[in-house]
Amino acid sequence: MPATNPYVINPHDTFLGFDFGHKKIGVAIAHMETAIASPLTTLPAVNQQPNWPQLKLLIETWQPQGLVVGQSIKQDGSDNLVTPRIIKFCRQLHGRFNLPVYQVDETLTTFEAKQMLYNDLNVSAKKLWKVQDQLAAQRILLTWINEQHQPHDP
Repeated sequence: MPATNPYVINPHDTFLGFDFGHKKIGVAIAHMETAIASPLTTLPAVNQQPNWPQLKLLIETWQPQGLVVGQSIKQDGSDNLVTPRIIKFCRQLHGRFNLPVYQVDETLTTFEAKQMLYNDLNVSAKKLWKVQDQLAAQRILLTWINEQHQPHDP
């Protein structure tokens, strides 16, 4: 079950962020002390399912205090076609690893990552395909971190 309680900032915490897709999942890492998120890897799916052994290895290696997953929402605020699969992925992450799972709106994160790589950095389409999901996961984490630093209503 995804976390519903707001996160209380601890500067020593580490988080993994995910840009979920049925073909691949982009992964990024963030340390709350620096509020910096970095692209980490892209995990190819196995038969259109998350690569659970690789996800387990990442979680064991980095020992995050929580996980952040981009939630795909249409610009009008309604659910996207992939929304049910993302919700299932969040529940599976929580069930398998017993970590809080936070969701954040990922609208345009992949588009922005592609735009930056292709237009600003002149990255080839082949290389773009390899790293765009990691960069989208990085943007997802940065969005979530920024939300945590905003004042919350009591």
